Amino acid sequence: MQGITSSDAYILHRPGQQTCPVVFSSPHSGRIYPPDFLHVSALDSHAIRSSEDAFIDQLFGAAPALGAPLLAARAPRAFVDLNRGPDELDPAVIEGVERPAHNPRISSGLGVIPRVVAGGRHIYRGKMARPEAEARLQSFWHPWHDALRGLIEETRETFGRAVLFDCHSMPHEAADLQSRGGQPGPQIVLGDRFGASAGRDVVDQIAGAFEAAGLRVSRNMPFAGAYITQAYGRPSRNVHAVQIEIDRQLYMDEARIEPHGGFEGFRQLITGVIAEVTGADVLAAGLMTGSRPPLAAE
Repeated sequence: MQGITSSDAYILHRPGQQTCPVVFSSPHSGRIYPPDFLHVSALDSHAIRSSEDAFIDQLFGAAPALGAPLLAARAPRAFVDLNRGPDELDPAVIEGVERPAHNPRISSGLGVIPRVVAGGRHIYRGKMARPEAEARLQSFWHPWHDALRGLIEETRETFGRAVLFDCHSMPHEAADLQSRGGQPGPQIVLGDRFGASAGRDVVDQIAGAFEAAGLRVSRNMPFAGAYITQAYGRPSRNVHAVQIEIDRQLYMDEARIEPHGGFEGFRQLITGVIAEVTGADVLAAGLMTGSRPPLAAE
């Protein structure tokens, strides 16, 4: 039987028995917005969700049934960004923080306590006290990363290697900007920090699974991976971390932040990809009743 561990910071879905060296994480799909946070925000309850990787945890929800753990955030990215380092503090939004050496993420308002959401819209009307920012890190950032680190270490000890799938979504506009010569842009972007966070054979296998599902795949452009791949990817120690970005248009209405009619078909397609990379029998797991469904309409 699968097990679920829950805290304020995360939900960890464990398989009854982990059967492969793969771990899935979804750091930006959190959607529990504290009332006090919404009260002080300059944004309404819809606009503040624009940076969310909405429904990504649901798309990869079959992972535990296929033998791999799934760690999903509960706190939203606008509240605390788990794909940033704990020292990426923004002096423009947190009192008492010294201006750091040049950091493009902080400069753009996308530090560990973000200043803006998608489109550069400011979250706050003013600054917060540094103790408040530190409390968020202690309550949400550190527990989530402690859990992820533990999963990776357990997996490497058990299987001799670990492969982290760090799962995200990207606006269709970002994918569209990568179109070249009349060819459409990628639907999946795999980020391995240009080879620093994962072995080429690992990334080749992941790319092949998505391509076999009929998806267009690119590597490292426009997203090469951020803090999580940088912090955990150690190919020399047999720990590989790959960031996966999925075009949101494939499964959701971006403006409404709602699944569209193709969501279930695309979820099953992703289930097939998970089965491919974990070596699981998706039909035996009872997750699909036939051949892989067609790609959801764009």
